[in-house]
Amino acid sequence: MTTKLLVNRTAINEARLVERPAAPLAEGEVRITTGAFALTANNISYALSGESIGYWRFFPDPEEGWGVVPVWGFGTVTESRCAAVPVGTEIWGFLPMASDLVMLPERVTPGGFTDGVVHRRKLPYVYNLYARTNDDPAPLAAVRDWRSLLFPLLTTAYVLDDYIADNDGFGTAQVIIGSASSKTGFGLAHYIRERGEQQVIGLTSARNIGFVEALGLYDQVIAYDAIATLDASVPSVFVDMSGDGDVVAAIHHHFGDQMRASIGVGATHWQSPRTGKALPGAKPSFFFAPAQIAKRDTDWGRGELMRRASQANIAFCATLGAHMQVIRAEGAAAIVDGYRAMVAGETPPDRGLILSF
Repeated sequence: MTTKLLVNRTAINEARLVERPAAPLAEGEVRITTGAFALTANNISYALSGESIGYWRFFPDPEEGWGVVPVWGFGTVTESRCAAVPVGTEIWGFLPMASDLVMLPERVTPGGFTDGVVHRRKLPYVYNLYARTNDDPAPLAAVRDWRSLLFPLLTTAYVLDDYIADNDGFGTAQVIIGSASSKTGFGLAHYIRERGEQQVIGLTSARNIGFVEALGLYDQVIAYDAIATLDASVPSVFVDMSGDGDVVAAIHHHFGDQMRASIGVGATHWQSPRTGKALPGAKPSFFFAPAQIAKRDTDWGRGELMRRASQANIAFCATLGAHMQVIRAEGAAAIVDGYRAMVAGETPPDRGLILSF
């Protein structure tokens, strides 16, 4: 049997465990047993955008109205009918919150493969790539937990910083990041500051100001209720990690026409109201990292942006141990509890959850 966590697609705070008969393998397929995986606010964003972007389509379940939220983590081939991917092969990549998964490896290389199962072929290819991890180099193996917890988020941050740079910073002197305590948020702050062309201001809740300031990644950190203290004459980019319409509206009304770009990424405050009204300044738009990756694949060659992001992520993760603690839990009940706490916003920003069935 396959155990999986099903989430109500229209009320994502509702989740329950189910068991399904394990699918038999066809020729060329492998069965991946899920190992340790990370659960972060990013996975809640996957659930929220499951319909619009298609995250529910990666690991479909037959029960109408319910879906499986993708996670990032490790797995091991425990059954194989693909000679090129034998039993014992360990992989890292996009996995379901489920005990196992059947894949159809294609484009197999010593470094990994693509899942070529039919229903995934029209989905963004970056999510269908799996890295073989049996022989990871020491620097990558040393950040194993951080790889699952932070690499997907830091890669989004790296690609977003590249997008901002690719647009000449939208002609601005500063980037304002909402939900500055989020991992994507402080990753973006790090990469912007490394580039050295714009100041970075972090917006966060009052309870998280100490954590965000201690990271040392922002030029300024303020609470959401202090937006009016910012200099409204400075041309700015706003990156919204929270999905809170009230915050988006406050920023836009404060900066007016000086809001040169408004980029939505996540939805850490998913229960907050969304603004449906026209706002002054640049029209808010949603950032889709695979589109920028595809552009750089054309500009620089396939995989080059991701290679650069991986190297940058390894270096950054090595500095984060003093600010974050990895929490590990095992068992289906722990996964349910972890998901419910994450969706309720009860997981502190300095905790990283690594779960396993």
